[in-house]
Amino acid sequence: MSERFFEAIAAGKLPPPECARTLGLEIIAYDLDAHTVELWFDGKPEFANPIGIVQGGFLSAMLDDCMGLASATMMNVGEFAPTLALNVQFHRPAKIGKLKGFGRVTMRGKEIFHLAGELFQDDKLVATANATSLFRKIAL
Repeated sequence: MSERFFEAIAAGKLPPPECARTLGLEIIAYDLDAHTVELWFDGKPEFANPIGIVQGGFLSAMLDDCMGLASATMMNVGEFAPTLALNVQFHRPAKIGKLKGFGRVTMRGKEIFHLAGELFQDDKLVATANATSLFRKIAL
């Protein structure tokens, strides 16, 4: 059986994407059977908008990583699922600092994943998202 894509990243066999490093991504926990992930992100001062809160595009990228890594729990090395559609809802401002993210696969068809994610700060919901992605094999 091939190694799962997520396991290779979690074990350090494959490097995390540069975009994930930029966001300060850390893997907290995951469940390969439930296809869920729990992650930390670093809301850096460089991500702040003019009023000093984390700009929504960075929060969207964090949510995209949550859901992308959740889909990676279902794929083997050499497979990928780029995002086709991303819908984000912002619930409260995110301050500079740590954010906890959750991602999960809600449905997988032959080629399409449906995904959901949430971001929290200080145990308060900051943003939620759902996404659709397309399963593909890639050459590494």
